[in-house]
Amino acid sequence: MTAYRPGLHLLSTFRASPNFLTDVVSCRTLFDQLIHSLSLTKVGEVYHDFPNGGYTAVICLTESHVSIHTWPEFEIATFDVFLSNNLHDNTPKARQFYDGVLSHFSGIELSKQEISR
Repeated sequence: MTAYRPGLHLLSTFRASPNFLTDVVSCRTLFDQLIHSLSLTKVGEVYHDFPNGGYTAVICLTESHVSIHTWPEFEIATFDVFLSNNLHDNTPKARQFYDGVLSHFSGIELSKQEISR
């Protein structure tokens, strides 16, 4: 019996300009573009704005999820993406999603964990 490897889970904290960390519309557009270009399937989403201009977003995918939480007053965001390997290895797609987010936000990575589930 071959052992099942559920997939790669990337967790990160990065620094970015408050301009990016308050622009929830741009983030939604980015996530939609990445989901489409990586042939992922969205099954639900929640975006919530906070009074300080920050926001949180969680996107449920058939492959698992993506989330971001921003703190513009501290110029940081936390982000995670987990793409399961149910039908095939989604490791490259998880890395591409992460790289796309970091690039879009002109983010400076403060910490990153890669967990092979």
